Amino acid sequence: MKPPKTRKSAASPVKGPGTLTHFDRRGQAHMVDVGAKDETHRVAIAGGRIEMQPATLGMVLDGDASKGDVLGVARIAAIQGAKRASDLIPLAHPIQITRISIEFQPETEASAIAVRATVECRGRTGVEMEALAAVSAGLLTIYDMCKAVDRGMVIQEVRLLEKRGGKSGTFMHRTRKGPHPKARRRT
Repeated sequence: MKPPKTRKSAASPVKGPGTLTHFDRRGQAHMVDVGAKDETHRVAIAGGRIEMQPATLGMVLDGDASKGDVLGVARIAAIQGAKRASDLIPLAHPIQITRISIEFQPETEASAIAVRATVECRGRTGVEMEALAAVSAGLLTIYDMCKAVDRGMVIQEVRLLEKRGGKSGTFMHRTRKGPHPKARRRT
């Protein structure tokens, strides 16, 4: 005799490749249960950039902006962004971050500043959202502090560059051509 089939409750998350884990079987949003996961050392690196007029870049790099040290303030904002990710992103877990590093790289030929955030923890879930929030907050702060002289700045290429730790292993960003292979086209 075969054992009876057990039916998952409607609230059970749907799991499998290509599945959005923040929705249950009824399509309702929920916070993913990470309680059974092992605590591991986790690292996420995110990046992004902001393009601006050459004169604006010169002001930022020379420290001549009327609001003071733009990159110093942006660094603090990026750190705060990482620490507040779970306050900004509704289903992100609060994470005990162990390290945050923010780097700015001027790109004089492109008249841009690249931002790179490295966030680490020892926990049950990754710190990708914290790294992305850090980059976003840093870039937005540069925009805010320079908008009086350059409202045409463009924030771009905010993305996860690398992720390590946990069951899913290592992720390294690669350049994609076209839409994500699992993305559905709208007609």
